[in-house]
Amino acid sequence: MSKHLFYLFTSFIFFQHCASAQVVDSLINKLYVEDAQEKVFLHFDKLVYNKAETIWFKAYIMDGNAPSVQSKNFYADWYDDKGALIKHDAYPVFQSSAKGEFIIPENYTGSNLHIKAYTKWMLNFDTSFLFNKYVSVLQPIMLQPSSSVAKSTLQFFPEGGDIINGVGSFVAFKATNQFGKPISLSGVVKNNLEQVIDSIKTEHDGMGSIFIAEPNINQEYTAYYKDDLTGAEHAKNLPTVVDSSVGMQVQNLGKVVVVNIKRSELVSDDKKYLKLYAIINNQVVFKAKFKLVNKTYQTLEIPADSLPTGIMQISLFNANYLPLAERIVFIKNDTYQFEPSIKVQVKNIAKRAKNIVEIFASDSLPSNMSIAITDASIINDSTSNIYSQLLLCGDIKGSINHPEYYFLNNEESTQQKLDLVMLTNGWRKYNWQKIASAKMPLISYKKDTAYLQITGKSFGLDKNDLLQKPNIFLFLQSKDSTKRQLILPIDKDGFFGKSNVIFYDTLKIYYSFLGNAKLNRNGEIAFQNGLFNTPSKFNLDTVIKKYASQDYTFFENLRKQDAAYKRLSAIKGSGVLSEVTVKSKSRTKSVKDILDEKYASGLFSNGDAYQFDVTEDIRAQSAISVFSYLQGMVAGLQINTQNGEPEVKWRGSSTSFFLNEINTDASNIENISMNDIAYIKVFKPPFFGGSGGSPGGAIAIYTRKGEDIKSTPGKGLGFKFLEGYTAYKEFYNPNYEQQNDATTTDIRTTLYWNPYILTDATTKKATITFFNNDVSKKLRVVLYGMNAEGKLTWVEKIIE
Repeated sequence: MSKHLFYLFTSFIFFQHCASAQVVDSLINKLYVEDAQEKVFLHFDKLVYNKAETIWFKAYIMDGNAPSVQSKNFYADWYDDKGALIKHDAYPVFQSSAKGEFIIPENYTGSNLHIKAYTKWMLNFDTSFLFNKYVSVLQPIMLQPSSSVAKSTLQFFPEGGDIINGVGSFVAFKATNQFGKPISLSGVVKNNLEQVIDSIKTEHDGMGSIFIAEPNINQEYTAYYKDDLTGAEHAKNLPTVVDSSVGMQVQNLGKVVVVNIKRSELVSDDKKYLKLYAIINNQVVFKAKFKLVNKTYQTLEIPADSLPTGIMQISLFNANYLPLAERIVFIKNDTYQFEPSIKVQVKNIAKRAKNIVEIFASDSLPSNMSIAITDASIINDSTSNIYSQLLLCGDIKGSINHPEYYFLNNEESTQQKLDLVMLTNGWRKYNWQKIASAKMPLISYKKDTAYLQITGKSFGLDKNDLLQKPNIFLFLQSKDSTKRQLILPIDKDGFFGKSNVIFYDTLKIYYSFLGNAKLNRNGEIAFQNGLFNTPSKFNLDTVIKKYASQDYTFFENLRKQDAAYKRLSAIKGSGVLSEVTVKSKSRTKSVKDILDEKYASGLFSNGDAYQFDVTEDIRAQSAISVFSYLQGMVAGLQINTQNGEPEVKWRGSSTSFFLNEINTDASNIENISMNDIAYIKVFKPPFFGGSGGSPGGAIAIYTRKGEDIKSTPGKGLGFKFLEGYTAYKEFYNPNYEQQNDATTTDIRTTLYWNPYILTDATTKKATITFFNNDVSKKLRVVLYGMNAEGKLTWVEKIIE
């Protein structure tokens, strides 16, 4: 059995007695309506940067084939080339999109950055479908790819899932090197009688297919081939033939998808009464029930010309809804695009010359677009785009080489190559057992249906105080000196809050309890903003890390990119990429090292632990407890709430707790105000300072002492800081008609960036004005967008 169906069969003990078509239909519809998964595409102004440059991006968020209206908040995590988190950003969602930026640190030494982008709702599902991208960073010294022995891999994918005894079977294959890049090969397939069954030769991007006319369960099949990568000869066994089952072959003819179903001669009765479902974006678009009692062959036709563009999953079941075969097909209809035009009204590529570009959307539907205008000599990565990400890659597992290729035209040959992609990649599988037993996917993260929150919990007040339902006065001051006031009621548990507020950067909140001076003397507040916190590190192996370090073709592109930047720099008269000499210095103690010396002792000092300086962490002020503060901050540490009590585990074992190095329990830790804590250490398991070696690790909390103790809350008006959305600066577009400083040299490579170009029935046209730099002779205009119906656009134009 192939690995495509192995998961379904091994995880499947089906709910045979009460399952029905109505149950399956209603639960799939519930998935479509309530649990629809979002997907994301990011438009970057460019994809190769210098240190200290700003990366500008726009996120488009879809739900199936429509703009998503589920999430109000969007997150982008930036990691270095070792997987360590550099920055966690949060942005408000506007018209199913969000804008963002990231300034590359001036002292960054890596050759690439990794961005992981998502909504909180997306974390409930397979995280391999989050948006992941590597962005290249040019360094003074471009390291050569490390040399390694070339290796090739050949994988086989029987159509439908299995090679079945007596049933003619197509078997697709994919050949790659050790970095996931396609390679070419050729050879033959033989049975164990040394008879040639078919030739094997790659057709496109390392993919191809063979046909076994009469598979025999008593025969083994082996591919003997030579790969073009090394010239070496190889032998690879095909999957084993299964005895008796039902096979499925699919032909995508454009307007109709033909499904051919054939069973082997001897099958059990439950495999003679069959059901077929075709699903796009969790919605059933076709279903059929038929029987193969007096015949072994059935052909079905699925009308496809009115279906939305995207991946259709076709699943074949026996009488008890046990899956027998599965296949995905890409439906491509022209309805997925809208086509705005780009017209250059004024063109002048002289030094600092003025240019005017008009964008016109003939469609009367509201549209949301973004535009980047860059120096065309800078390498442009066109290997993926908004079509390939939101319609193809966002719904499929595995790496697709140059996915944009399949959207360049509608030729039959391109469709046939795209079908090879469908045959050789994984896809989203439904857990049919859970669907039949009415069990929906486990939802760990609620939808971000509101923007920022200003919520809080009061500490130090007794129950009698809270039963009086006191109010709290909040005076909010943002960094731009904007001020506002709120008066909120406090409930009997000490909580209060206000949802759907929007503020950026850090908010300073002054607070005072109203009506009772005693409350201000005894009470203290912890604020939260309602946003999601991300782990500080993630495993780079969880994403497709085939990108740069071993890829000679991409490395050569980087060298060209580096040369282009240096040409621009030479015009300025000084190289911005001059070699940097780093001199070693004696190690300076970090703040965390100083805290560790001050607070930890014995087995608690040093050690393999995560360290948190709470005294300088604004996030700590917005945490209700130690557990809410640590939630998601330590990879592998699981923090849940059971019956109102915190439960903390690591590697399946309970975590130990220490307060000032004295063993305690979770309930005592939960009641400590974060304002009383100076330092937290989370020891990886096992921790030998605890009883029994603490197989679940340990959390050590140290309360403030000496100069770390903050002033008493009752003295003056108390205040706290609360983080808001990531601050966003507007792209600087110089106006050389008004101000033209001849003493500086303009070598900007991004000449214009606008993440929000909005059109509708009354305003169909947008006019943008920008000025050239001092050096560019050819400019590239890239426009992406999505309209209210979920139609997408991608337009590129060269100005020269």
